[in-house]
Amino acid sequence: MIHYLDYNATAPARPEAVAAVTAALSVPGNPSSVHGAGRAARALMEDSRDRVAALAGASPRQVIFTSGGTEAMALALNGFAGRCVLMSAIEHPCAPATAPQAERLPVGADGLLDLVALEARLSDPARPAPAALVVMLANNETGVIQPLPQVVALARAHGCAVICDAVQALGKIPVSFAALDVDFLVISGHKIGGPQGIGALIARVAELVPPLMTGGGQERGKRGGTQNLPGIAGFGAASSAVLAHGAEEQGRLAALRDRLEAGVRALAPSAVIWGVDSPRLPNTSCIGLPGVAQQRQIMALDLAGIAVSAGSACSSGKLEPSPVLRAMGADEGTAREAIRVSFGWASTEADVDAFLTAYAPLAAAAR
Repeated sequence: MIHYLDYNATAPARPEAVAAVTAALSVPGNPSSVHGAGRAARALMEDSRDRVAALAGASPRQVIFTSGGTEAMALALNGFAGRCVLMSAIEHPCAPATAPQAERLPVGADGLLDLVALEARLSDPARPAPAALVVMLANNETGVIQPLPQVVALARAHGCAVICDAVQALGKIPVSFAALDVDFLVISGHKIGGPQGIGALIARVAELVPPLMTGGGQERGKRGGTQNLPGIAGFGAASSAVLAHGAEEQGRLAALRDRLEAGVRALAPSAVIWGVDSPRLPNTSCIGLPGVAQQRQIMALDLAGIAVSAGSACSSGKLEPSPVLRAMGADEGTAREAIRVSFGWASTEADVDAFLTAYAPLAAAAR
């Protein structure tokens, strides 16, 4: 039996999403076609857009479907090409890869963006005025939730647009595009139990977003190419499932995470829970085990049938230590001792039991 504890990498597909994808595969029409089959496909697509918008607290007209969070981030940043962009030091790898020239802003040991440093940079008359600020709502490795109201207020005071990566936050905490008051919100389907290969950029004024890909005018001219109707339908179904069950899931997952962390500390008093004193996602725990390399931990747990990760799934195959933990002040060795455990909609108490049983021998080897 596999105990899957890597939901922040990808969540298993919810039954509602599987059913929606399967049904959409039998719809023959292209959403851009004007005949009956095409109109049926478009109706399904727009119903799904409504569902995604409802989960994200946005208007359906603000939702631009993409292939995932990475493309959505690239689409948002495309509008600021050649201009000054700021981003926190702990962003998902897709952000600095898209805008390598961006200035990085520090975070504290608590994983929170340094607001003093942000304000100083925004108000520095000797440097280029920033056009955009990229900051995630919740970190994919530690689960730390950023102080978006303060961040947005500072950015607004200096005429700086805000691009918010909410890929990890959506479905785990309430997310409202309208309440966050950001200019762009990046989301992804497979993190909430929808299919892989579908995401969205939510834009305050979608009509003003310059396209990355042109073509037949799909997504109101903002994303060329025939829409991924099965993926969109699955995303919509997963969104509705989260709206129906999310509040209950969040409380249950927080209890599982807290029990796991208490068990880890009982087994290994020297263990470090990164970001523990900051607001965090209810499902995420980043655990450092002094003296025990993360690869040893991951391999031992995998052999016991438990799936966890060493950080972002988009960079965990690399040899570099976690840039998130390094930005939080960890030295290279310490950063290489941390693993990420992340729960989700199908997680159970049995997953915690299995993890702690397999973790005990590792904890015994800790310094």
